[in-house]
Amino acid sequence: VLQTTGPARHQHRETVVENRNVSRSGTLHGSNAQALIPSRDHVSNKLLEQKLLKDMIYVLQGIEGQWIKFDTTKTAFKVDPGADIPEAFRQSILRYSLCGLHYNKIKAYTNDHNTDKAFGLVGQSFCAALHQELTEYLRLIAVIEAQLQQDMDPGLDETSSALTLGRLQVWLYDPLVHLKWLAALVDTSKGKKGGALTSHIFSYSQHGSSLNSLFHHLLTGVSQPIYATLLRWMYDGELEDTYHEFFVASDPTVRNEQLWHDKYSLRKSMIPSFISMTQASRILLTGKSINFLRQVCEDRTPIKGREVAMKLDLTQAASMFSQDQNSDFQQMLDSVYEFTSQHLLNVLQKKYKFLEHLKAMRRYLLLGQGDFIRHLMDLLEEDLAKPASNLYLHNLTGILETAIRATNAQFDDADILRRLDVRLLDVSPGDTGWDVFSLEYGVDGPIRTVFTPECKIMYLRVFNFMWRAKRMEYVLAQIWKGQVSSQHGLGADLKRELSQVLHQCHMITSSMTHFIKQVQYYINFEVLECAWDELLTKVKEAQDLDYIIAAHQVFLDTVLGRCLLNDKSREILQLLRTLFDLIIQFETAQGLFYDAVSSEAITRGGFERGKRDRRRKGDWELTEEIEREEQKRRHAFLASIIPSTRAKLQVLSNAYQDTLRQFLRMVASHADASLRFLCFRLDFNEHYKVREPRVSLHQNEIRRMAGAGKADAGRK
Repeated sequence: VLQTTGPARHQHRETVVENRNVSRSGTLHGSNAQALIPSRDHVSNKLLEQKLLKDMIYVLQGIEGQWIKFDTTKTAFKVDPGADIPEAFRQSILRYSLCGLHYNKIKAYTNDHNTDKAFGLVGQSFCAALHQELTEYLRLIAVIEAQLQQDMDPGLDETSSALTLGRLQVWLYDPLVHLKWLAALVDTSKGKKGGALTSHIFSYSQHGSSLNSLFHHLLTGVSQPIYATLLRWMYDGELEDTYHEFFVASDPTVRNEQLWHDKYSLRKSMIPSFISMTQASRILLTGKSINFLRQVCEDRTPIKGREVAMKLDLTQAASMFSQDQNSDFQQMLDSVYEFTSQHLLNVLQKKYKFLEHLKAMRRYLLLGQGDFIRHLMDLLEEDLAKPASNLYLHNLTGILETAIRATNAQFDDADILRRLDVRLLDVSPGDTGWDVFSLEYGVDGPIRTVFTPECKIMYLRVFNFMWRAKRMEYVLAQIWKGQVSSQHGLGADLKRELSQVLHQCHMITSSMTHFIKQVQYYINFEVLECAWDELLTKVKEAQDLDYIIAAHQVFLDTVLGRCLLNDKSREILQLLRTLFDLIIQFETAQGLFYDAVSSEAITRGGFERGKRDRRRKGDWELTEEIEREEQKRRHAFLASIIPSTRAKLQVLSNAYQDTLRQFLRMVASHADASLRFLCFRLDFNEHYKVREPRVSLHQNEIRRMAGAGKADAGRK
C-alpha cells in the first residue's frame, strides 16, 4: 500500500510498500548526487532504466526524484541536464511526468475544498468523487512499484515481463488521459457549485465514449445531492438547500397569501443542463403545489408513490443525465406532476368552489345577471344622481340587498351573496354618484391565488366601463319614454308648433340609441361571451393551477383590450367617453325642453278650461281680450324656446356626429379585428361613407375579409 504525505516540493516525502522501508536515496546516501550518476561505461542500460523507473514512482505522485526535478519557472518536471540519460528516455519521462502534475493539481483542489462548507453538498460530492479517482490512480502506482521491486530482487531470474519504461508508458496511457481531463475539469470548475457545477461536468461527458465512463461516474456521485433534494421537494414539498445549490429558490419572507406567486422561483443559473426548462418548471410546480395544498388549502393527502420513490437507491440519479437511454426520470416527473396538480385542482373546485365564484364574478361584476342589474339601476337612479360627496355607503348597501331579494339573485348561494358588496371610488370635483359607484366581490383563501388584487382592479375597470355603457342604454330608454309620455300630454297645436324640435330630438335619440345598442351588443357578445366561452374551455381542460391563472389573465387582458381599456386604445376610449358625455348632455337639454313644454301645455290647458267657463257665462268680450293676450304669450314662448333649443340641439348633434366619425375612423384602423367589425356594424348602411372617406376605405377592407372568410367556410 502506497502512502504520500506533504506538498510536492517542500516537505520530506517517502513511499512505503508493504514489508519494506527503504530510504529514497538508497545507496546514494551521504555522497554527491552528481558524482554518483552512472555512466554508460559502468552501468548497464537495464540498471539505468530501473533507477529511472524508481524516480518515476515518486514523480507520478507529484514528488521530485533523484534525477527528475520540478522546474518552478515552467511549472513542469525536468530531467537533470547533467545526467547521462538517452534522449528517448528523457522524452518518455517528460511526457508521463505530467501525471504527477495533474495529480498535484487535483489533490490541491480537493484539499482546498474539503473543509469549505460554502462549497455545498454537490461540491463535497465532487471532491469525494475526485478523491476516489486519485485513490484508484495510487493503487495503480502501488502495483507498478511492486512490479519494480520484484524485478530488482537479485534472487529472481530475469524475465521478459520485467518492467521497462516502454511498458510503463502502456500502463500509464489511460491514467494520463484521465488525469489530464480531470485536471482540466478542476481548472474550469473554479467558482462553480450546485447545479452549475453538475452542468459543467455534464458538458465534459459529451466528449466521446473513451471518457464517458469516467465522467458518468463523476456525475453519478455529484448529482446525488441534487436528486435527493429533488425527491424531497417533489414528494414532501421540503426544500433543504442551505448552500443555494438547488435550482428551486424559496423566499421565507413571503406570506402564505402570496405563496403561489412569489415564494418559490427558478434559480436558472443552477438548472443542470441535462434538465430541460420544461422539466424544471414542472418540478417547481409540483413542489409548489404540495406546499400550497398543505399551507394554504390545509390538505395533507399523501402523494401517490411516495413510499416507493423514497426507498429507491440514489444511484437512480443517473437517470437524470441519461434520459436518452432511460425514461424513468421523465416518467417519475410526469406521474408526480399529474397526481399533485390534479389533486390541487380537485380541492379548489370541490372544497373551495372556484368555478362557482368565477361564474358569480361574471354575473355581478361583468353584468351578466340582467334582471338584477336593471332593477339595481332603477333603485339607485335617484341616489346616484346626487353629488358623489352626498352618498352614504350604508344606504347603497341596503339598496343592493333590496335588489338581490327582488330578483333571481336571491337564489344564489349564501356565501356568494355575502361576498357581493358596494364600493365607492375616490371622489373628484364635480363627480356624481354614477361616477363613483361600483360593485365588488370579496375573495379569500386559496382562490385569492387566481383572483389576485391586480385581477380585482381589472374587474373593477371593466365593471365601471360596462356600468357606464349600461347607464347610457338606461338613459336613452328614459329619454324615449319621456318623449312618448310627454307627447301624449301635448295638444295638437303645440305638437304642430314644436314639430321641428321634436323631430330633431327623435333623430338624435335614434342615432344615439343605434350607437349604444351596437356597442352593447359588441361588449356582451363579441367581447364577453367569446372570451368567457374560451376561458371555461381552458378551465375544464387545465392540467395545473398555473394554466388556470394564465387562462384567467388572458381572459381579463382580452376583455380589457377589446373594451378599449388598455394603453393602445386610450384615444379611442376618450372619444367613447365624450360620446357618453354628449348623451348625458342631450338628456339634460331634452329634459329642460320637455319641462318647459309640459309647463306650457299645462298653461294652455288651463287657459282653454277658463275660456270655456267664461263662454258659458256669456262673457265674450273679456274672453276675446284674454285670448289675444294668450296668443301673444304663446308667440313669446315659442320665440324663446324653439330657436334656442334648436340651436342647442344642433350644436350637440354636430358635436356628436363629429366625435362619432372620429371614433369610427380610429376603430376602423385598429389592430384588433373585433373592433374593426364594430365599425362595420355601426355604419352598416354607409351613412358616414360620404362624409368620412377613410371610414369607407376601412369598411371595404372589412367586407373583403368577411367575404374571404365565407369563401373559406364554403370550401371547407
